[in-house]
Amino acid sequence: MHPQGATGPLVAAIDIGGTKIAGALIDAEGRLLARALRATPAGEDGETVVRAVTDVVAELRATAVWPRVVAVGIGSAGPVDAAHGTVSPVNVPGWREFPLVARVSDAVGGLPVVLTGDGVAMTAAEHWQGAARGYDNALCMVVSTGVGGGLVLGGALLPGPTGNAGHIGHISVDLDGDLCPCGSRGCVERIASGPNIARRALDGGWVPPAGAAPTAAAVAEAARGGDAVALASFDRAAQALAAGIAATATLVEIHVAVIGGGVAGAGPILFDPLREHLARYATLSFAAGVDVVPAKLGTDAGLVGAAAAAAQALRLDAFTTTI
Repeated sequence: MHPQGATGPLVAAIDIGGTKIAGALIDAEGRLLARALRATPAGEDGETVVRAVTDVVAELRATAVWPRVVAVGIGSAGPVDAAHGTVSPVNVPGWREFPLVARVSDAVGGLPVVLTGDGVAMTAAEHWQGAARGYDNALCMVVSTGVGGGLVLGGALLPGPTGNAGHIGHISVDLDGDLCPCGSRGCVERIASGPNIARRALDGGWVPPAGAAPTAAAVAEAARGGDAVALASFDRAAQALAAGIAATATLVEIHVAVIGGGVAGAGPILFDPLREHLARYATLSFAAGVDVVPAKLGTDAGLVGAAAAAAQALRLDAFTTTI
């Protein structure tokens, strides 16, 4: 889209994950009017990673409509600490209690900056514009390099005191399971994330096609072709997700679980066994019958949601009337 078409206030959004750092300018209708993208140098030191973020910011600031920007929303892989403005993403080891809000605030000339976890940001987006729209009680999940999540309860986004509420990826669903990078064992993320789906398939003897990378997408393609090891790896991931969703439904009575992220692109290979496992785990009357649906906003969810979460936190009138 062309930024020249923008009218009204804008929110600058930054979506930080283990593989990419995306930025956009978002208007009050949820439209993306300018974009910037950098790879995440996840294996580098913290200063190298933050330079990629400030490069994204600089590209957005160079657009003609930057003067319309009234706030900045950041959705970051977690855990995050919104109260202190710091991030410690499991899959970005160079950032531990890194003062991201202060660094971004400097880069944007002191505009207000709101930090949320990436799962909370995705939830804000899907509730505003996507598959959770119209639901007052929802769990939304990002299943990709990691597994994140967020909650809508009573019609309102619930980020929690530090911005991590609903972080389903680090619920333990296998008490004696593999050690997770977070320090716990048997986490949903350790079983259901894309890299772990591929790892488990490789451990089971699956071999990717010649010249193809061993990714979850390649495992999904093999599963569509009937490969038993690939199917089993996705089934195990679906089981872990179902256990986490059932636990959430039991605790807070959600009505829908929205699944986004790259792994959700597997379609029925993921969703069919997920629904079957969920029916076996969520058996109490108030937890049963949760709808499980794919996210609608795709890779833009983190950006749209970071803007929505910032607009709600700052009570930006032009945005909150549409959210």
